Amino acid sequence: MTTPPFKADHVGSFLRPERLQKARAAFADGKLSAEELRAVEDECIAQVVKSQESVGLQGITDGEFRRTYFHVDFLEKLDGVDVTYGEFKTHFRKDSGEEVGFAPPTMHVNDKVGHSTPIQGADFDFLKSVVTKTPKVSIPAPSMLHFRGGRDAISSSVYPDLEGFYDDLTAAYREEIKDLADRGCRYLQMDDTNLAYLCDPEIRERTAKRGDDPDDLTRLYCKLVNDAIKDRPSDMVISVHLCRGNFKSAWVASGGYEPVAEILFNEMAIDGFFLEYDDERSGDFAPLRHMPKGKTVVLGLMSSKSGKVEPADLVKKRIDEAAKFVDLDQCALSHQCGFSSTAHGNDLTEDDQWRKLERCVEVAHAVWG
Repeated sequence: MTTPPFKADHVGSFLRPERLQKARAAFADGKLSAEELRAVEDECIAQVVKSQESVGLQGITDGEFRRTYFHVDFLEKLDGVDVTYGEFKTHFRKDSGEEVGFAPPTMHVNDKVGHSTPIQGADFDFLKSVVTKTPKVSIPAPSMLHFRGGRDAISSSVYPDLEGFYDDLTAAYREEIKDLADRGCRYLQMDDTNLAYLCDPEIRERTAKRGDDPDDLTRLYCKLVNDAIKDRPSDMVISVHLCRGNFKSAWVASGGYEPVAEILFNEMAIDGFFLEYDDERSGDFAPLRHMPKGKTVVLGLMSSKSGKVEPADLVKKRIDEAAKFVDLDQCALSHQCGFSSTAHGNDLTEDDQWRKLERCVEVAHAVWG
């Protein structure tokens, strides 16, 4: 339990404390300086680190407290990337059937993609200074700059050939990963919604209609990750989290992993996969038969969308079911996603969040010792 991915692990984001929410609102209104906001963020991060360690977690994040969106805040800092608002609208769904409207920022590549300055470096330095366990950094996967807009979101005058875009994008990631490695980061997670979306039959059909083959995209996104991490230190653990949408406890995609599993598990050269398995939308465990030896599957059997704490016996039973398709020693446990992929947060309380994580650690100790 001392090597990541840990037997009791988590995706990364936590509910923003009220104090932090007020500080970020004051900053947006021009009533708080950037330095004053960062001081509040530092104090809130130190507290969330202490809480993570107190419940027994080994991989410790900053809760993504400095971000509004899990992906935009990182990608917009790459050279050549512009962000627009109000251009794209979608609907997330809750299990109750309620629809949640959402207009996430849209990213466009209007110039050469590059990495002129570290993105997570200063944030990692602070995290490292306040942890006693393993500091973990979560960043969006490179595919997050391609899937939603596709070819139309990438300037054809700057990149008449998308291969040039892919090369520049992965080179920028390599520079960021090298900077993090030089600072001491040895546990890095990439968050990807696209590969999980490509499990959904309706989304696969829409993707094909716009001219992209879903299987080719799966292979492409595996290659982008592989190219991005190819220079990592040998002792840096890389994981990828697949998400079907996580906004105010609502979701976007449905469908088991079978359409992508064989390609994904075998062609993506990483150490661990965080997979959503918290409800029937995620399908059965049969796709795990494709998981190669030497890789870890972190079973997202618990839900970050609800405050209800899952019964330990039920979680253990589900782990046993998964172990019919992949060795138990290759498995670990987490919630299916973060508790606050955006600053808006899911529909539960901070107390709920920590009780659920205590249960995750409890079950992991019971199963793996």
